[in-house]
Amino acid sequence: MIIVLVKYVCKPGKREAFLKAIQERGLDAKSRDEIGNGKYEYSFSTTDSDVLFLTEFWQDKDVLATHGQMPHFKALGELKQQFVDAVEILRYEAQPLSDNQHSK
Repeated sequence: MIIVLVKYVCKPGKREAFLKAIQERGLDAKSRDEIGNGKYEYSFSTTDSDVLFLTEFWQDKDVLATHGQMPHFKALGELKQQFVDAVEILRYEAQPLSDNQHSK
């Protein structure tokens, strides 16, 4: 599994407008509907009113690469130009813990 954590530093006062534009265009829903997507969820920072976080879970690197070629991914890039000052991205490879590891 590939986990992608994105931090959008929005232009001052533009965080809610950015998320609204994403949702109105269905960009988040289209990403969630992609084969191999396990999670695609936005959240607000509790300490910075201009920060929006995105948490993504993808089946593997190939699925994530396909996501990067989708029209809705490219549309998000266009929105970022309008609403975002900076983007930080962290990408991790992860394996689910077995049930035995949870019980210890």
